[in-house]
Amino acid sequence: MPLPRILKHQDSVVLCHNLLPEKVLLKSAVSEKMLKPTGRIVGIIKRNWRPYCGMLSKSDIKESRRHLFTPADKRIPRIRIETRQASTLEGRRIIVAVDGWPRSSRYPNGHFVKNLGEVGDKETETEVLLLEHDVPHQPFSQAVLGFLPKMPWSITEQDMENREDLRHLCVCSVDPPGCTDIDDALHCRELKNGNLEVFVLINSISTFTQLSMLASFYFYLFKVGVHIADVSHFIRPGNALDQESARRGTTVYLCEKRIDMVPELLSSNLCSLRSNVDRLAFSCIWEMNDNAEILKTRFTKSVINSKASLTYAEAQMRIDSATMNDNITTSLRGLNKLAKILKKRRIEKGYISPKTPTKICLNSALTLSSPEVRFHMDSETHDPIDLQTKELRETNSMVEEFMLLANISVAKKIHEEFSEHALLRKHPAPPPSNYEILVKAAKSKNLEIKTDTAKSLADSLDRADSPIFPYLNTLLRILATRCMMQAVYFCSGMDNDFHHYGLASPIYTHFTSPIRRYADIIVHRLLAVAIGADCTYPELTDKHKLADLCKNLNFRHKMAQYAQRASVAFHTQLFFKSKGIVSEEAYILFVKKNAIVVLIPKYGLEGTVFFEEKDKPKPRLIYDDEVPSLKIEDTVFHIFDKVKVKIMLDSSNLQHQKIRMSLVEPQIPGISVPPDTSNTDMNEPERKKKKLQK
Repeated sequence: MPLPRILKHQDSVVLCHNLLPEKVLLKSAVSEKMLKPTGRIVGIIKRNWRPYCGMLSKSDIKESRRHLFTPADKRIPRIRIETRQASTLEGRRIIVAVDGWPRSSRYPNGHFVKNLGEVGDKETETEVLLLEHDVPHQPFSQAVLGFLPKMPWSITEQDMENREDLRHLCVCSVDPPGCTDIDDALHCRELKNGNLEVFVLINSISTFTQLSMLASFYFYLFKVGVHIADVSHFIRPGNALDQESARRGTTVYLCEKRIDMVPELLSSNLCSLRSNVDRLAFSCIWEMNDNAEILKTRFTKSVINSKASLTYAEAQMRIDSATMNDNITTSLRGLNKLAKILKKRRIEKGYISPKTPTKICLNSALTLSSPEVRFHMDSETHDPIDLQTKELRETNSMVEEFMLLANISVAKKIHEEFSEHALLRKHPAPPPSNYEILVKAAKSKNLEIKTDTAKSLADSLDRADSPIFPYLNTLLRILATRCMMQAVYFCSGMDNDFHHYGLASPIYTHFTSPIRRYADIIVHRLLAVAIGADCTYPELTDKHKLADLCKNLNFRHKMAQYAQRASVAFHTQLFFKSKGIVSEEAYILFVKKNAIVVLIPKYGLEGTVFFEEKDKPKPRLIYDDEVPSLKIEDTVFHIFDKVKVKIMLDSSNLQHQKIRMSLVEPQIPGISVPPDTSNTDMNEPERKKKKLQK
């Protein structure tokens, strides 16, 4: 019965538990860890078939109209189709839809839908990864575009109702280079007569004597603001623009392309907090003392005029400059000073590490590591010519600290007002079994990692240092990220557990990126109702509809992550296709029964080195799960060992090209390969020149 072959994890099925035979349970040789719940499929409620991308395998029979289609998704079986265009479609990416699967047939039947383009072409492969990850990317319809503001647009008196004019403030934005969808901007200013300001806030001090005592203890007060694009002003509930934004759920960032959640007129223009133009915002404003302690929090709809759109590098340069003392620079220094105190306080509580690894996992109270790469593109061909890990600065942390603070402050406010239907975000604590590989890896280096709480994990990672192996701490943090659970959106009225494990925060939400996340738009609407700046509507206070919305948002965010990873993988293949074969140093992240998984710090690239290949003698392999280690002949590999690997692009399968790694050092006869560095430092133009000279 071919039924299970086409069954996918999205299909709705009926499962019947199939208990293990008693005689198996009685065998002492079978450990409890090896026992897994099993079941059998007794019925399918609903199919979740979709159009599939892939390639045509042309029949060997001449003039045959029946051919097999091989999907790009390896979990899907081949599909039999009939077409007279086989010669034209061979070697191209196509879309095929499944029509059915006869009981007597080995393959399901389907039909040709669309020719996407040539295999390996960047536009074609980008289209494939978007379709395969179910990312809505079609142009916005006229029905959706019809709800956009008419141009030229300007702020009217009606727009200013229930809105505060903050255009006089020295607000600026700090973002990555080339960012056009600017969600957030910040400001910081020192208040005059800090002692008197405090008297107003601490209204329990009322007598002249008490005021005199307070005046003798002068300290600074700061007013700090996070200003977020007021996207909900332009996207009103229930219209076509709102429905399409909710369906897309999130903006998807690929290596050379951005799939917007909202039309470009909003994302890169009217909602983007660009410099020197008036923009509508939603502001979270705190009054803080010089110890970054919050004395007062308020929220308001506002209009701002950003004085500068800076990159992280430009903002860092201003902060570090000995000659720049303008208002923008002063504001940035104040923000950076307070952010450091906020971060230090979290460190003292044990929720964050002072270490700065290759890549900080933002929105996390645990400082974990996950290498993130940046491609440098050729200006003419747009092919990747360099691949590097991203550099992080103090200003990255500065912005992130205040975004976290705004999200937590808003979460508290909307939950106070809407205890049953606040849209929140939680991060479940990982089960203890998730940490086994991390604990074992640390133990192999005579280090102890405690995982009973987020605090103990953070403290353990902070102490996990080796003077002779500085990169060890980063590797441990990379392993720690693999232990984490996925953070999810949920409705407060449908769940009792609000805790965000990564942030060690009792409550959290997303407020700071409404241009690229639909969840933030809902949070903006809730907050606007909470402060009396807007009116509610039935769906906003329906916890069941909100729960359904959260389900879609969680799915869209997961698919966006997968699509982004696929885009990085494809561009990595393009990079090594032009660079040729290279040999680089790497560290072992995992050992398996017949392979090692390595990380190459130079490229932030992870790959697997296999030791068993077809048509080759099998080496003697001994795997130890407790250490963990893998012995190959007389050489033993442990997690975090340093090795040297050869990297090359394997194009033997056009549809599933992949980066292949082979062991260079340590040298094991019959296993290791000789290094090939002939192309290591040669870029594409130099290779073409050398080829022409030959």
